[in-house]
Amino acid sequence: MLCPDGLDGFNYKRFEGKGLDFDEIEDAVNTFPAFADKTMVEIHDFDLFKSDDKSLLIDLLSDLPDFVCLVFVYGTIEYKPDGRQKINKEILSHINVVDFVVQDQDKLVKWIKRHFADCGKNISTTDAEYLAFITGGLMASLNGEIEKTAAYSKNDSVIRSDIDAVVTPILDTVAYKLTDALVSRENVKALRILDELFQMREAPHKLIYSISMKMRQLLAARVCIETGADKHEFMKICGIRHEFQARILFATAGKTSLNECRDAVLSCCVTASELNSSSDPEDRITELVTKFALK
Repeated sequence: MLCPDGLDGFNYKRFEGKGLDFDEIEDAVNTFPAFADKTMVEIHDFDLFKSDDKSLLIDLLSDLPDFVCLVFVYGTIEYKPDGRQKINKEILSHINVVDFVVQDQDKLVKWIKRHFADCGKNISTTDAEYLAFITGGLMASLNGEIEKTAAYSKNDSVIRSDIDAVVTPILDTVAYKLTDALVSRENVKALRILDELFQMREAPHKLIYSISMKMRQLLAARVCIETGADKHEFMKICGIRHEFQARILFATAGKTSLNECRDAVLSCCVTASELNSSSDPEDRITELVTKFALK
């Protein structure tokens, strides 16, 4: 284990790539581990190939201390090196690339069921799909959520209320719930979910991006319904991996009209533009959700 004390220990350092200075990376890499052999430095969404400090990065990567493991994680930005540039080729010569892909739906559901069985619990296929959906389907986070949910459940079988009681959903999932509540005319519930989004301390621009994306997917689902396209065609259009996500969007799209979906997307665009000049972006997002709720 690189971090025997877990991710809260002294020897694990995590940074977000946006706005990160090279000096911060260098300081973290050259800090000796405390009461351990190794230290782990994890940098999320830092584009190695667009950095202004490429030469310095090459010097750093070519002479990393033996006591450090430096990991660059690409989540919200694409890993896309331009191998035509000599300096990028040199960066690539100093790194090992590991691609972690999301499992397909059937394999993921079987994996979830198997891990619940190891905890002495059963779970239905539908609820296993739901758990995968609200956690983003990543095994790294699912493992802990499975153990937590199994420990919480008082019955032999885990049910959805157990999952909702203890599992922390990802931002995209909460946005799905928000759009579903709005379309279902559950206005009080929609405003409560919006409050949950604010409490998640996510940046307003990230919130409007997520809400806008769900509204665009909802419009695409409605168009597919209008034209007779099935869920699989819809999944290809929107780049959705799991069928249960498509089912949720299709069910929600079936409750609203094409014009309403179009208006929702346009309203999101207006709000996104207003956020750039607003002194209180949370108010702009609240106004958007309230506008949807009043229709």
